[in-house]
Amino acid sequence: MNVPNSISAQTQSRKAEHIRICLEEDVQCHQITNGLERYRFSHCCLPELDRNDIDISTNFLEKRLGAPLLISSMTGGTEQAGIINQRLAQVAQDYKIAMGVGSQRVAVEKPQVADTFAIRKYAPDVLLLANLGAVQLNYKYGLEECLRVVEILEADALILHLNPLQECIQSKGDTNFRGLLDKIAILCFKLPVPVIAKEVGNGISAAMAEKLLAAGVKAIDVAGAGGTSWAKVESERADNDLQRRLGKTFADWGLPTADCITTIRAIAPHVPLIASGGLRHGLDVAMAIALGADIAGLAMPFLQAAVTSQAALVDLVEVLIAEITTVLFCTGNATLDQLKHSGSLQRIQ
Repeated sequence: MNVPNSISAQTQSRKAEHIRICLEEDVQCHQITNGLERYRFSHCCLPELDRNDIDISTNFLEKRLGAPLLISSMTGGTEQAGIINQRLAQVAQDYKIAMGVGSQRVAVEKPQVADTFAIRKYAPDVLLLANLGAVQLNYKYGLEECLRVVEILEADALILHLNPLQECIQSKGDTNFRGLLDKIAILCFKLPVPVIAKEVGNGISAAMAEKLLAAGVKAIDVAGAGGTSWAKVESERADNDLQRRLGKTFADWGLPTADCITTIRAIAPHVPLIASGGLRHGLDVAMAIALGADIAGLAMPFLQAAVTSQAALVDLVEVLIAEITTVLFCTGNATLDQLKHSGSLQRIQ
C-alpha cells in the first residue's frame, strides 16, 4: 500500500499528541462512571486460607498469564512511544501479563517506525495483541495489512478497534462504517490468528457483541465508558470550533464498563471477555472478574508509570497483584475461578 508522506506524517503526529494530551490534560469522564461503584464485595472475616497459597494465574486465548491483567492498547509510531512500548513489554514479560499495542496503522503507512511496535524480543512468552482500526477495512486495508501488523508484533491475536465516536470528532476522521461487519467476517475466516473486537472507551453492547461473535470474532474487549474520554482527547487537538464543540458534547457518552460485562456474559457465557474502561486499581480488576470478565485491561495507569521509569512500572504491577490477591483473601477465595462463582460481589445500588 502506497501512502502519501503527508498522511503518514499526520498519523505519526497524532500519536505524539495523543500521549501528550492524555498525560497533561483532563480527559477523564466526569459525568459517567465505569459502573463498579454500584457493587461491593462481602467481607469474609475468617478466610480459612493461607494468603501465600492464593493463585491469581489464568488462561486466556490459550496462553498462561501470571495475573488476569492486560496492558491495554496505547501507543506506537514515535520515538517516545517506542521507549514506552519497550518498558511495557519488559514488565509484561517479567510478570507474564498480556499486552496490546496502539493502532499500527502508522507502521503500515510509514514502515520505518515499525520497530516501535516490534517488542516480541522483549516479551518472548507474553500474550501480545496487534491492533488496527476496523474502519480501515473500508479505506483500502485488507488481509495483507492485517497480516503485516501481526507479523511486526509477532502477535498472538489481532485487535480490531471500533471507534465511531472518536472518528466523528477527529478532524478528517474516517467515518464510513458501512458494510464493516461482512468485511470483519471475511477477515476472521482468513486470518491465521484470533480476532478481538474492542471499543476505545464507549463500550460494546450485548446486541453488538452477539453480531461480532457471529461474524467470527473470538474475544471481546468491552472498553466501556468511565475512564479516558477519547471525545475529550480529540476535542483538545481539534483544529476547528465544530470539532471542539462535538468533543465536549459527547465527553461522557457510552456504556459503563460494568454493564457491558454483565450483559455480554449473559448472552455469551463462554466467550473470552476482557474488561477495560476506567479500571484504575486491583480492586476494580477483581470486581470486573467477579462480574464475569476473564482478564482486565488498564491503560492510563500503565502509561503514567511507563513515562516515569521501569521501576515505576514494576511498582504498579506489584501493587495491582497485591490488591487482587487481597480481594481473594478477604472474600475467602483461593483462585479467580472461585471468586467468579462465589457470589462475593453484591450489587448495592
